[in-house]
Amino acid sequence: MDGRKTVTADTVADYYKPYGEYGDGSYAPGDIIEVYDLKKRLRCIIRATKVYTIEFRNIPEEVWRGETFSSAEEFRECHIRCMPHVDLHDHFELVTLHFELVEVAAREVISTS
Repeated sequence: MDGRKTVTADTVADYYKPYGEYGDGSYAPGDIIEVYDLKKRLRCIIRATKVYTIEFRNIPEEVWRGETFSSAEEFRECHIRCMPHVDLHDHFELVTLHFELVEVAAREVISTS
């Protein structure tokens, strides 16, 4: 929510899978998206700016930087760890959703007591 992350990537199958009561399973440029945390609290609102497919062997700089990684290799290593159920081979396709922060709805308050 600090505005550094501007891209997220998912498998093609998961990106187009319907979700929730109203979700049709994908976003297009211009869509306004509510982002909720795991406790179902609205955290922020984003606007989709670009959506396109990439191959796992060729991660564009705007994608790995937008996901806040320092390199394409770091992007690949992290996604292999985070998606152990997926065979992320060189030709595996991911959908990238590029977005901009529209509004921060709630910030986590951490108690120090």
